[in-house]
Amino acid sequence: MPLNNFMKEKRVLIIGSIITIALLTVPTFLLNGNNGQSSPKGQSENGETTTLSSLKGKNVVLFFNEGLMCYPACWDQIAAFGKDTEFTAKNTVVLTIVTDPKKDWKGAVEKMPDLAKATVLLDTNRKVSVAYKMLSLPSSMHRGQTPGHTYVVIDKEGIVRYVRDDVQMAIRNQELLGEIGKL
Repeated sequence: MPLNNFMKEKRVLIIGSIITIALLTVPTFLLNGNNGQSSPKGQSENGETTTLSSLKGKNVVLFFNEGLMCYPACWDQIAAFGKDTEFTAKNTVVLTIVTDPKKDWKGAVEKMPDLAKATVLLDTNRKVSVAYKMLSLPSSMHRGQTPGHTYVVIDKEGIVRYVRDDVQMAIRNQELLGEIGKL
C-alpha cells in the first residue's frame, strides 16, 4: 500500500473517531447538565394544566418520547407505565410527554386503550422538551423536532437526579424504580 493511501486512511479513521466521540459525548454532556439542577418549570396540558411545582413532595418520572410515530416501542412503554402500580407505591408520578395534538392522541387511545391508563401531557409547543434539552439527543429519530425515548427522574424537592436517553427504546420500569429507590 503506498504511503499516501495509508495516510489518507489513517486521517479518515482519526476524523471518524473524533466525530464518534463527539456524538457520544455532547448529548451526555447536555443530559448531565440536568442532573442536580432544579427541574425547569413548564406546563403541558391533557385537558388540565399540570406543573411540576404542583407535584412537589412526590418523585416524578418524565418520559419524553416521539409519541404517535414511535409505534410500538413508545406506545408499549406508555402502556406499561399506566399499568404499573409500583410507581404509586413509591410516591412517584409518571408523566409521559408527547408533542402530538390532542385529537391525534385520542385516535391512538382508540387503537390501544391501555394508553389511557397513563398520564400523557401534550407538549405541542415543545416548550417543556426544549427546557429539558430533549430535541437533539441520540434516541430522537427526528432531531430538533421531537424528543426520542428519554427518561428524567426528579426527586421530591424538584431536583433532577437521573436521566437516561434510551436508544434501545426498551421498557425501563424496573430500572427507573431502582433509581427512585436510591433517592
